[in-house]
Formats: sequence, structure tokens, C-alpha cells
Amino acid sequence: MTEKTLTDRAGTPAPKKVFVRTFGCQMNEYDSDKMVDILNASHGMTAAASAEEADVILFNTCSVREKAQAKVFSDLGRARELKALKPDLIIGVGGCVASQEGAAIVQRAPYVDVVFGPQTLHRLPALIEARRSTNKPQVDIRFPEIEKFDHLPPARVEGPTAFVSIMEGCSKYCSFCVVPYTRGTEISRPLEDVIAEISELAAEGVREVTLLGQNVNAYLGALDKTEPESEKVDFTTLLELVSEIDGIERIRYTTSHPKEFSQRLIDAYGRLPKLVDHVHLPVQSGSDRILAAMKRGYTAIEYKSIIRRLRKVRPNISLSTDIIIGFPGEAETDFRATMRLVEEIGFDTSFSFIYSARPGTPAADLADDTPKDLKLKRLQELQATIEANATSISKAMVGSIQTILVEGPSRKDPQDLQGRTENNRVVNFAAQAASHPRLIGEMLEVKIVQAYPHSLRGELI
Repeated sequence: MTEKTLTDRAGTPAPKKVFVRTFGCQMNEYDSDKMVDILNASHGMTAAASAEEADVILFNTCSVREKAQAKVFSDLGRARELKALKPDLIIGVGGCVASQEGAAIVQRAPYVDVVFGPQTLHRLPALIEARRSTNKPQVDIRFPEIEKFDHLPPARVEGPTAFVSIMEGCSKYCSFCVVPYTRGTEISRPLEDVIAEISELAAEGVREVTLLGQNVNAYLGALDKTEPESEKVDFTTLLELVSEIDGIERIRYTTSHPKEFSQRLIDAYGRLPKLVDHVHLPVQSGSDRILAAMKRGYTAIEYKSIIRRLRKVRPNISLSTDIIIGFPGEAETDFRATMRLVEEIGFDTSFSFIYSARPGTPAADLADDTPKDLKLKRLQELQATIEANATSISKAMVGSIQTILVEGPSRKDPQDLQGRTENNRVVNFAAQAASHPRLIGEMLEVKIVQAYPHSLRGELI
């Protein structure tokens, strides 16, 4: 395939552009940023604001839910129209759908040029060049362990917060989940690589890091990456070391799993003030019968025990969770058990959705005779309960003094600034325009004066 040379008004080649459409989790958001970084380092590409102006369009996909997967192929159809107008356009599909479907994507959509998995995104430049030289679609969905991280360019800093991926994959094999089949089993980055990346981010002005992993608290990184049998470092030790990095003021992480939420990790909240007052801990269901069918590996009582012990050392901790409604066989008694757990714990927010069978997972073969309208009714009841609790928590914060990390201009009004509290609430506040650049990245105290459904209004102290 020949490549047309783009030129600007001065007659010099204009930089090529890449547009990434991201579906799914924060791991995918992180990977999408890295795709741009990789193509910038290899081909000088910059991020495009829209698919129409791009020379490369990438879809970073998610297969956790059926709707997300269907949306990918819908968007691919629109990209095909762009390719008809721009024959040299490269279209790529990455992420979990790519890992699951592989070459079948090219068979279904022959205009797709490259297909790559979460573990092979670092090979994007080579895949694109191979597509151009051979005029044949390229597919690489292997699982080359931790190789990806060894080939990523230096972290790109945009503002005072950053995501850092510390591990890949999942080894839990919950009966409903496709992730172990699309991202592979759990593989942790070596300790020194994680610390080096965070130290570099801190040196460039990052004040808050969010550690990422499918089951982030299952982290077991090699103490010495040159030794195959090196001693391993657990997640709590990693948190302790990150807390010692100068410049890092706050530490968040997602997504954690109850099976690895150890007493050591709970105790860390009593001695590491940089760990924020917020934890995302998916429960999925409050019914022991459903939890067993999901192969989650814990009971509702065990989950509540974690929360009780966590609140003992951090009374003000905010909790968010994931809940699946309508898992095959869910009876009214199972749903009521979930509602009792939700009301007892008082979750702040939840990512809740109706179960959708994912091909290749054990749960896909289970009989599901619950009417869809009943599932939807249950979901609405659950979400209304959690929304009411979140509103109650926000209203209780009115009049309090909160420390926020100022992240940048408010999305609602660019004349204001916005920051985030420890318990993960966005606060918008007024500040003189001239002071905006100076305040971004600062930890400031604000008085909360008003609570809105999904944000707070504050005044600078």
C-alpha cells in the first residue's frame, strides 16, 4: 500500500494523526494513551480530535459486556466509510474483543488492517509497517507475558494525576468473566520498573497516581527482575514504597478483589496517610448461592468482614463496588440478599448492570429464565438505592473542609477550577483566571457549600 504525503501550507510534511476510540475499563484508557505514545515515538504521530482527521484509527475494545462488543462493529462500519474516502487510512482493532475474536474480525470486516491484543499493543508500529509492505492484514493476539511494558515509551504527563499499570491479566476465572481468556493470567511488573515509572511521573509534577490491574491487589512483583526466581513483593509492600516517593501525595488503585484484600492491606490504611479514603471493591452479589455460582471465592459475610475491619482503621472511607443483576438462576431471595448488603454497607457508587452471557465462559451455558423486564426493574431499584445513599453522603459533606488536588479547569465552566476530594468527589470552585496555572497541581483546602447529584461546590479557604 502506498502512502500519500500530507503537507501543510508551507509545503512541509504535516504530522500524521492517530485517533483511538476506547471502550471499557481504566486499563483500556491507560492502554489507549500508550498506543498514542508508541506511534508518536515510532512515526511522530499526534492524537487526532476526531476519526475524520486521522491517518490511523484504532478501536481499543472491551468484551466484558455484549453491548460494548456490538458497538465496536457498529463503529467499524463508520470507519469503513472513511476508508472509502481515504484509501491509505489504517484501521486497527485492539483490546479484549481483538484478543477473543482474532482473525475472525478480518473475516467479518476485511477492511481492518491490524488486529492486536492487550499484550501486543507495543508491536503496533511493526504491524502497521508489515501491513503496508505486504498489503495483507496483520493479526497478533499472543500473550508474551510482561514484554509489553519493556517496550513502552516514557510516561506522558498531562496534569497532576496519572495511571500506572502494575499488572496484567486475571487468574480468578469467575464463571461470568471473559478477562482471563482475553488478557491472560496474572502477570506482575517487576518492582523496580513500577517504582521507576512513578518516580519519573513525580519528578514531572504528578501528585496522585492510580495503580491499575484487573486484580490489582494480587500484585506479586519480582524484587530483582534479572533473576527468574527472585523474591516477590506483594501489593501492600508496593504501596509502602510508593508512599515514600517524594512528590506523590495521594495513592489510589483499581480494581481490587475481595480474595486478596488481606489484613496486611487493611492495616496499611492505618499507617499510610497517602492512601486515599476511597476503595473500589467489587462484590457482584449479596447472595452466597449466586456468589458460589459466580465462583467468586468468598461469602457475603466475608465481604462484610473486610469492610468492617477497613472502617475500623478508616472510619470515613468511601466505598464503591460492581454488582451484576440477573445472573442465571437469580431468584427474588437472591436479589433481596444483595439489597440488604447494599443497604448495610452504604456504598457510595456502583457500576451495576444486567448480566450478559459472554461466549466461552462457564456461565454462558447456564439456564437463564428470569424475564428481562424483571431484571431491569431490579437494576433500577438497586441504582436508585445507591444513588440516594450517594446523595446523602454528599449532603453530609456540606459545611466541611476538604483537601482537594486541583486537576484543571472545570468541565462545567472553564472559568472555574475543579479538584477531587479523597473520597473521589469532584469539587468545582471559583478562582481568579490569572491564578489558574499556579493552582493546578496544588493541594488546597475548600469549604463545601453545595451538593449536586454528581459533584460538589466549594469555596477556597
